Amino acid sequence: MELVYTNQLDGFEPGKRYRVPGLFRSVERDATAVTVVGDYPEIVTAYENAGVDVEVVALPAPAIVGTQAVADSELSKLLADLQAESGAMVLLIDGLEAGEIHRPEAGELALRLFEVLGTIHNSVGELTAERDGLVLTVDTLRGEVEALKKAAIAPPADEAGEISALKATLDEAKVQYRANASKESLEKLVADLPKA
Repeated sequence: MELVYTNQLDGFEPGKRYRVPGLFRSVERDATAVTVVGDYPEIVTAYENAGVDVEVVALPAPAIVGTQAVADSELSKLLADLQAESGAMVLLIDGLEAGEIHRPEAGELALRLFEVLGTIHNSVGELTAERDGLVLTVDTLRGEVEALKKAAIAPPADEAGEISALKATLDEAKVQYRANASKESLEKLVADLPKA
């Protein structure tokens, strides 16, 4: 099997297998010949060590259009712009790593990133305030639920005394009742006592 390591997107020849060089992990055992387009010494070395014939094809150098003086001045300006942009980004990132956000003095991308980060910071602040409000609301509701549970389980103190008195009366009369009987059902049983 003939393998070609290249980044090309079209112009594939039938009978050859193509691989992206950046995804190379190990030698493919079925390879009988390998062509490497570009500078990928690790691929070349791996296949040569495996005893496979390797052909290296150099990429053509990019062509410069126009006069050399114009190209040099444009490249110098572009390089200066990129260095300024890079410096502004580095300052912005260094500030963020220190936990502060400072507005860069120059650099279009750095300024745009600063504005976006400011918007994100404001949104996070609003969400945090909303979350804190919800936590307080949830805590308040939990307290109310607990109070309602306690009120539903335990009868009021004065009612508990009345229930105890009703149960004592029924116990004296040897009348059976449920242990969790309501006050109303106990009152009815006591009311029926004289009839018995």
